[in-house]
Amino acid sequence: MKVVGLGQCSLDYITLLDGFPPEDAKKEVLDFTVQGGGPVATALVTLSRLGVKTAMIGRVSDDPAGDEIRRGLKAEGVDVKGLITKPGGRSQQAVVIVNKKAGTRTICWQRPTVEPLSEREVDPAFFKGAGFLLLDGLMTEASYKAAERAARLGIPVMLDAGSMRPGMLKLASMCDYVVSSDRFVSDLKLSIKEAFKKLRTGRTRAITVTVGDKGSFTFFEGKVYLQKAFKVKAVDTTGAGDVFHGAYAYGVIQGWDIKKIVEFASAVSAMKCRELGGRAGIPALTEALKFIKESK
Repeated sequence: MKVVGLGQCSLDYITLLDGFPPEDAKKEVLDFTVQGGGPVATALVTLSRLGVKTAMIGRVSDDPAGDEIRRGLKAEGVDVKGLITKPGGRSQQAVVIVNKKAGTRTICWQRPTVEPLSEREVDPAFFKGAGFLLLDGLMTEASYKAAERAARLGIPVMLDAGSMRPGMLKLASMCDYVVSSDRFVSDLKLSIKEAFKKLRTGRTRAITVTVGDKGSFTFFEGKVYLQKAFKVKAVDTTGAGDVFHGAYAYGVIQGWDIKKIVEFASAVSAMKCRELGGRAGIPALTEALKFIKESK
């Protein structure tokens, strides 16, 4: 089985500082790394490390950042045939400032200058052998097309609802699993309970809302489940939500019950936070299972 993801990919420049710098000042960094980023892209890397075949559908340009994004995904075993290059522009990049003292991170990012994928570019061949689809809603029309195709093929779909974008509620109704951040719920101006009710439409079977170091709440088959966050010595939370989504998808395709799925996703996400960057700390399957066992 293969997991296909359609969405955002980025190149992240990540600095670790002992406190956030004041304006118009210089500050020496404690550590620095360059890693690939983006919700769907990092979720696919998570799945690859857990032993799942993956494929990325997205857009980059032919600039150095685009080349590095592609190289990084290929190095992780992600199939990049669907990562379409549009020449003459800039791929998405971000500068991430991690404050070691406060345990926070600030992201300054630049949108790609090339246009998003069109629905015509969502090639049916990309779905050959697919058993699961991941979306982040960034490229609206292409996401609709992919969700529609997945529905016709009987492929489960999961939406990473990180923040409210145009068309997100419609797209959520086209997905079997909606995993959102508390920011998305805040954008809806609803409580978590009210958000569960609003998102419980169309194909949606399960809804999970992550609330940072407090854990997550999941609505499934009429019940709400609380999963507490695993305690780790966190270095950097960059990409924690993206990793959560990848590990969540892993649990779904294994056929686990919802409580085990969310526990596993929470553990893998926590483990990621022990290292700088969105991908460096993503564990292999054996490491994740050992961590869960030892945490009980």
